[in-house]
Amino acid sequence: MLSTSSARRLLLSTRQSASARCDRRRLVPASSGLSSLSRPSDGGVDRDGRPSSSRRRGPIIARSALPPGIINPSPRSSSVRWFASAEDLPYHIVVGMPALSPTMESGTISKWNVAEGDSFSAGDSLAVVETDKASMDFEAQDDGVVARLLVTEGGGEVRCGAPIMVTVEDVADVGAFANFSASAGGEGAPTTTTATTPVTETETVGGGARRPSIRFLGKEGWAAKLSSPVTPPGVVGSSSTPIAAAASSLVPSPPATAAVAAAVVPNLRTYAPETVTTVPPHLYSDSPASNMRKVISKRLTQSKSTVPHFYTSIEVSLDGILALRKVLAKDFDAKVSVNDFIIKASAMALRDVPEVNATYDPVTRSQRTFDGVDVSVAVATPTGLITPIIPSTSGLSLAEIGSRMKDLASRARDGNLKPEEYQGGTFCISNLGMFGISEFSAVVNPPQGAILAVGGGERRVVPGRVDTATGEKGRPAIATIMTARLSADRRVVDEATAALFMGALKEYLTQPKLMIL
Repeated sequence: MLSTSSARRLLLSTRQSASARCDRRRLVPASSGLSSLSRPSDGGVDRDGRPSSSRRRGPIIARSALPPGIINPSPRSSSVRWFASAEDLPYHIVVGMPALSPTMESGTISKWNVAEGDSFSAGDSLAVVETDKASMDFEAQDDGVVARLLVTEGGGEVRCGAPIMVTVEDVADVGAFANFSASAGGEGAPTTTTATTPVTETETVGGGARRPSIRFLGKEGWAAKLSSPVTPPGVVGSSSTPIAAAASSLVPSPPATAAVAAAVVPNLRTYAPETVTTVPPHLYSDSPASNMRKVISKRLTQSKSTVPHFYTSIEVSLDGILALRKVLAKDFDAKVSVNDFIIKASAMALRDVPEVNATYDPVTRSQRTFDGVDVSVAVATPTGLITPIIPSTSGLSLAEIGSRMKDLASRARDGNLKPEEYQGGTFCISNLGMFGISEFSAVVNPPQGAILAVGGGERRVVPGRVDTATGEKGRPAIATIMTARLSADRRVVDEATAALFMGALKEYLTQPKLMIL
């Protein structure tokens, strides 16, 4: 039992040790790079022992220093301000690749609208960035001067937040950035050090005392660990304890043949089969995929892997639509395509069966049904497929749908769509009839609940109808038949609901005058 005075002394000693450890953790190491920052000081110091500044113009890189070359830690930030030492570089801003759309993860600089040494104002277009869906202008948020362009035109994909250019406030400072390199963090980038993680081991020495054995795992330390694996202390086979050392001397050494066999067997983790190409290289060419095709392959692979698809198909006669088109063109000089009729009929069918006009949220596991009908229509472009949206489709006339569709398709092929013109939508239509495809199955575009795949019309012989009043059978006739197939997400739409929607769609397509009312 400890006396009262001894217990008090022990408690006081424990508190003093804990306080000393807290003070040591608050100290900033000398190699943190803060000495290279040039800031005006007001003469005071902060709680970390650094000179306080009355005017902070940039972020401070402190204990959790970034690795060299990582200039912008936030993937959604477009620029970060830096202070360099007075003898190296003046005050400058390293601008990162902006995220011009919510789904953008990387982009390509297709064209620079400024050159090194040019001045720009807020709102000026600095570059044309090719995103995952379209080409968009990157506009300046403030006035400045271009000191260095870090990415060349068409130089490949750049992840959001990665440095693309350096700006300064004065034209006279441009020359100081002639050798600025983004890969090395730049001459004026703050010097940062990567903190090493020490591994503490306890070893037992004579007398039962225990002392810590600290090893720092830096670059050389990690290489040493990988080349000669260390057995945890206290385990038989480790030389860190006397017992293990004595036990290892009793184990006979393996024969030389085992070492030779181990050298012959390859490492299974790094072994890869050799790629054998039977086609001569001069008979083919490899080209990198565009950003849009990469996003399409990622999203469609995810859709086919996670979305429970099911399909329903109908055959529809297009003779009524073809006849009405001729009347509209002759009497009213209105040119309406078959695709415009299909879009209008789908929108009205969605209005009648709103359960299909819905999306699914996998996070909350809930479906959202929309009052308004916004139909997305797939458009083929040289870089991939894009789905511009026709808002409030059910309330538009056939002529308005045709006019908007032509405008959206033209700007989609030129890559000039705005993000709000192709992101969203409650239902999608993909029509390959103009390419001679009779029927196909489309992949659901999440989070939408369904997509309609439309084929081209084919001339077929159809049997005559039976008159229910007289019982007489009509003569066979030739009709233009189109196949439409609905791909639906079973989590949003069930089979009965899909049947109701396809029945309403067929009703409007076979009686196109209902779409004019």
